[in-house]
Amino acid sequence: MINIIFLFVFLELGSLGWYFFKNKQFFYTREKVTENNQGEELENQEENENINANVNKNAMGINLAGIRLEDSVIERLHPYFGYVQKPGPDFREGFKYNGAGFISPYDYPYQKQNNNQYIIGVFGGSVASNYSIYEIQNQILEKKLKQLPEFKDKEFIILSFATGGYKQPQQLILLNYFLSIGQQFDMIINIDGFNEVTLAQANNENAVDIMMPSTNHVVPLTNIANNSLSTKSIQAMLKINDSKNKLKDALETLDKCQVAYCYALTSIYVQNLATTYRKNVKIFDKERKKAAQEAAGETEASIVYFYAQNPELEESELYQTMAGHWQKASIMMKQIAANNNILYFHVLQPNQYYPTNRVYSETEQKIAFDSDSPFRKATELGYPVLLSKIDNLKQNGVNFFNGVKILDDAKEIVYIDSCCHYAEVGENILSEFVANSIFTTLTVEVRE
Repeated sequence: MINIIFLFVFLELGSLGWYFFKNKQFFYTREKVTENNQGEELENQEENENINANVNKNAMGINLAGIRLEDSVIERLHPYFGYVQKPGPDFREGFKYNGAGFISPYDYPYQKQNNNQYIIGVFGGSVASNYSIYEIQNQILEKKLKQLPEFKDKEFIILSFATGGYKQPQQLILLNYFLSIGQQFDMIINIDGFNEVTLAQANNENAVDIMMPSTNHVVPLTNIANNSLSTKSIQAMLKINDSKNKLKDALETLDKCQVAYCYALTSIYVQNLATTYRKNVKIFDKERKKAAQEAAGETEASIVYFYAQNPELEESELYQTMAGHWQKASIMMKQIAANNNILYFHVLQPNQYYPTNRVYSETEQKIAFDSDSPFRKATELGYPVLLSKIDNLKQNGVNFFNGVKILDDAKEIVYIDSCCHYAEVGENILSEFVANSIFTTLTVEVRE
């Protein structure tokens, strides 16, 4: 009995030290993680993954980034847009994935409740989607615009038409579709660039026309629809589901631990399950990429048709072609907006793989960069070509804001993954940049 007591004491002391080292707080006086603060950093999605996080990457001090404990496949094929998010609830208060498949407090098309409402549509990929959420929660743009007399008494309604992996011409198609079914807009903000360069490269490598929706997102869905998942993919999915079920049980146990050694042992178990989960996600992703080329064009088994890109474009032609389409799509959005008395603003998002003067701490380098990233080369080669189109965009009347350097002066960590997504400080910088740029543009127009 004495030996058992000593064993417990030593285990508990060791576990207390381990917990303090990892979390910089004492176990018994720790601040417990709630559902609300677990959700604050959600939706930090990697653009090339079909299975993403819906738990805080630092929940309970354990790295669970990239793990979705609920639905594994969150996208649904869409006959016009390529794919949308599965309609349903969201962890953020006041938000949902509406019937159109976009995260918003509202159903679409949203009709003005009174003439004082001012509707702003946000278009783009996951960075644009996160921007719209941050704006609704913090009203950065609203507060800035209300300094102008014409906006002083307006009620701002922000509608997101952005989803992870979207790229031109999806924004253009979405704008036309929703205008055709009666959606009203007073202003449109299009935030893009990164998806255009990286996913054009991915499509090209998979022998799919670069202007088609992202093969990284659509091919897994079409493989399921075609019942053409490989044996390895099916095995990986089964193991992923098994890991998820065990993780749910283990996290419940972890939350109920009253002593430090229970927490320590369960934490190790959870981390091992997370490692197994990620290993099988990589297997699934590898098999998905192998199947992507088979998805191009029409095959005997296929029920979804992709325009083929054959032969594969050379790098110089690829990025010039992509940037030309990107430029044309933005000009068309501007023209459509102008014809409907809508203001249009286009923002090029910053990304860590496009080199600027930003100095990264050692900690942020580990978070923001991956030597094996499929995004690095495309961004390094593609962004300069996008930047070369800015003058032509402006000559065609596009209010264009180049945001590639807006994070350079930030001292804090601004990136939360090795893809493209920002921590809260980065979200705030982007929102302030957009708000100030629009405010300045409108002020100049009034003076003129």
